Amino acid sequence: MKEFILSSPEIGLKTHITDIVNTILYEDLHDVILVGHSYGGMVITGVADSIPERIKKLVYVDAVIPDNGESISSIFKIKNEGPFRNVNGYLIPTWVAEGQKPPKDVPHPYKTYTDTIILKNPLRIQLPTTYVLTVDKGKEPKNDDFASQAERAKEKGWIVLQLEADHNPQWSSPEEFVKLLQEIVEN
Repeated sequence: MKEFILSSPEIGLKTHITDIVNTILYEDLHDVILVGHSYGGMVITGVADSIPERIKKLVYVDAVIPDNGESISSIFKIKNEGPFRNVNGYLIPTWVAEGQKPPKDVPHPYKTYTDTIILKNPLRIQLPTTYVLTVDKGKEPKNDDFASQAERAKEKGWIVLQLEADHNPQWSSPEEFVKLLQEIVEN
């Protein structure tokens, strides 16, 4: 039986964008609502730029909002230090304990953080878009790691909402997160 490898250091931003675009085209999907979390903001931006006619709405959840020519590493100044370390072409989150059971973060190809996005389609800008900033209980929104991205969203005229949760609301506040997503989808 042939072994399939789903991850490698050669995987980049373009791989992730192309995977989603091809799925939408192959399945002949229309009026798609794309939700991008964290790095996923890069991906949904690239997908919307590629096929805006298939997209109904964009939702960024504590996500990166790139402008043309930017990468995650240029936006956040990611280096081989801090919350991640580059090991054999992968970013390894330092907060994942050895032997931790799912759900957990996993190594991420470093190339996805250094690849720049190329945006060419002005129709992407016309798509209805919402940004959700997650803020830890008791923390000031302006001190959140993604506050700069929420500011970018405001500057673009997007709807900006706030959810009391850590960076991973799907784990820390799943019920509130689902309710918020339902409201965004229905409006």
